Amino acid sequence: MAKLLLGKPVAEALNAKTREEVAALKARGVVPKLAIVRCGEDASQLAYERGAMARADAVDVAVARVALPKDVRAEALIDVIRAINGDDAIHGALLLRPLPRHLRDREREICDALDPKKDVDGMTTLSCAGVFEGLDGMGFPPCTPRACVEILDHYGVDPKGKSAVVIGRSLVVGRPVAMMLLARHATVTVCHTQTRDVADVTRRADIVVSAAGALKSLTAAHVRPGQVIVDVSVNWDPAKPNAKGGMGALAGDAVFDEVSRVVDAITPVPGGVGAVTTSVLMRHVVQAAARQMQS
Repeated sequence: MAKLLLGKPVAEALNAKTREEVAALKARGVVPKLAIVRCGEDASQLAYERGAMARADAVDVAVARVALPKDVRAEALIDVIRAINGDDAIHGALLLRPLPRHLRDREREICDALDPKKDVDGMTTLSCAGVFEGLDGMGFPPCTPRACVEILDHYGVDPKGKSAVVIGRSLVVGRPVAMMLLARHATVTVCHTQTRDVADVTRRADIVVSAAGALKSLTAAHVRPGQVIVDVSVNWDPAKPNAKGGMGALAGDAVFDEVSRVVDAITPVPGGVGAVTTSVLMRHVVQAAARQMQS
């Protein structure tokens, strides 16, 4: 049975560092503050917002919530973002996505309205450039890819010289995590919907990061002994027993029972990458506050 790469101890270690840094900033008169901007009442976004606020409370980061109607106009949302840019008391901003459908054709414009120095979840073009060019101090990478790397670091999995396969090429997870692994001297292959024989590619890897967002898409046929699997996706599995004794629960891309019997280590879903993302978010806010204090 594979070793479980649990997110909780990783989050706890990050939180301890963040609390120390918050205390140091407060001693200098700076209270790190995050603005969370939400359009509408999407259940998953509300759940993430609650989790982020709980994490912020645990590490003593202040939070300002901006709840906008689902039918908010793009211009009004951009005005809110520009107001955050001009508020020196706010050090980081998180725009919950996906945006409502009527805003999606202007999403790049909306995201790029945010000052990159306050972009703590890698949503601006300049933050993306920072990740792809390996530049520190130009925004921050998205929190989920950073959480993947934090898990590998915590459990002593060094990507250097290893073969890594990333399944998925989104700008939210796949491409950024590929660049972050490349920066750590892994040899990286990115698979996507047009890749021929994904299983043949993944079996050759030492590290597999699955961000396909497709339930049961990573099977025993995709893996081999000795591998580390980082399962990023959060899917709904109606056939999975839940804690209440019924059916229906969260699951990753991996067919967990069969994959975990083959590989050396794997992140569970839930309890893996997702447990670390809000800790990364708070760490980014505190780092942004420290940078802005120095500028």
